Amino acid sequence: MSKPMTKTQLVATLADEMGSDKKSAGAALDAICSIITKEVSGGGAVTLPGIGKISCRARPERMVRNPATGEQFKKEADKVVKMTIAKALKDSVNG
Repeated sequence: MSKPMTKTQLVATLADEMGSDKKSAGAALDAICSIITKEVSGGGAVTLPGIGKISCRARPERMVRNPATGEQFKKEADKVVKMTIAKALKDSVNG
């Protein structure tokens, strides 16, 4: 398995694909991340065509267990970020 692509590598690749400089590619990537963060933290969802859907899901209050001590306690309700992968991406990976 190869190492994950770093942000620097992603910005460089994005700049090549866009035919622009790294500074504008970095700004575009930061803007996309900011938009996704605002929308999902507000309870919405963002669909990235061909990649997937990022959404926020509420989890109810539940009983959990500390694996080290075996002690059970109640965990408050919280929200988690969920990503559903697009079928096109799954098919290209398994393809």
